[in-house]
Amino acid sequence: MSFFVFDAVAATGDSSQSSPYSLVVMLVVFILIFYFMILRPQQKRAKMHKELINSISKGDEILMTSGLVGRVVKIADTGYISIALNDTNEVVIKRDFVAAVLPKGTMKAL
Repeated sequence: MSFFVFDAVAATGDSSQSSPYSLVVMLVVFILIFYFMILRPQQKRAKMHKELINSISKGDEILMTSGLVGRVVKIADTGYISIALNDTNEVVIKRDFVAAVLPKGTMKAL
């Protein structure tokens, strides 16, 4: 019993030959599907997140990936920002962990 496709086709005596380029065409189709279904949307999300991070300014209310909500107090050039969670607590986080910029007044509504 042979598990190779070519031996199986030869054993059946089928005289129709497949094109040698069919494997290449199928590979190109799979690469295109992979690009448009996985890579391209991921690149768009990364670009949008980078724009979001660069648009953060002092006084913005933000949501972090951890679920904390705070107001930006200080922005450092090193990639870190200080966030006031309430009147007494202040936290320093890395800019990459910002999930969204919230509308003004969101913290008071919570």
